[in-house]
Amino acid sequence: MTELQTNILLADDHAVVRQGLRLVLESEPDLVVRAEAGDGLEAVSMALAHDDLHLVLLDISMPRMTGLHAAREIHRQRPALNILMLSMHDNEQFLYEALQAGASGYVLKSLADRDVVRACRAAVRGEPFLYPASVTEIVRHYLAGPAEEHPDPLTPRELQVIKLIAEGHTNQQIAEALTISKKTVERHRANMLEKLGMRDRVELTRYAIRRGLIEP
Repeated sequence: MTELQTNILLADDHAVVRQGLRLVLESEPDLVVRAEAGDGLEAVSMALAHDDLHLVLLDISMPRMTGLHAAREIHRQRPALNILMLSMHDNEQFLYEALQAGASGYVLKSLADRDVVRACRAAVRGEPFLYPASVTEIVRHYLAGPAEEHPDPLTPRELQVIKLIAEGHTNQQIAEALTISKKTVERHRANMLEKLGMRDRVELTRYAIRRGLIEP
């Protein structure tokens, strides 16, 4: 173990993906995967429990809690801990949400074998990492001038609830997962239907897929 070693928490709900990323990372002498998580809630718990971590790699779409929600919570409680987002989506909205959540970089899974090592090293140096196409998009937006802000219609708690709804959980299961009452879940569901102008669970599920809260 050296002073230059970077200890990493790797969070992805697919064990095969975690295994592949671990092989790529640990082929480098300065990168060590100290812990793994299979969903967002577990990632938050491990990030807070392991004091020796320098970096967290979070998949953007995970069960129970998305990578974006996990990033916000980790950044709130451990602001000095570096965060990178992993995603299969080359999506401008996800990119901006990741940066707003406290991530210092965004790595496409399709390019991870090429980019993830460089991204990790950039993050621990305090430098941002963005894949080339995303830089082009950011420059284009900058040159186009300031755009009108569109605040998220759903609160962070509502996003958690809609994700669990879309994953097929009952109101009772959602209540237990989030440690809230079943009545509160029902109220969140009614509020979301009203806000989004939707009628039922099917439409909420389609919305969750479009937002990248779950994978289709």
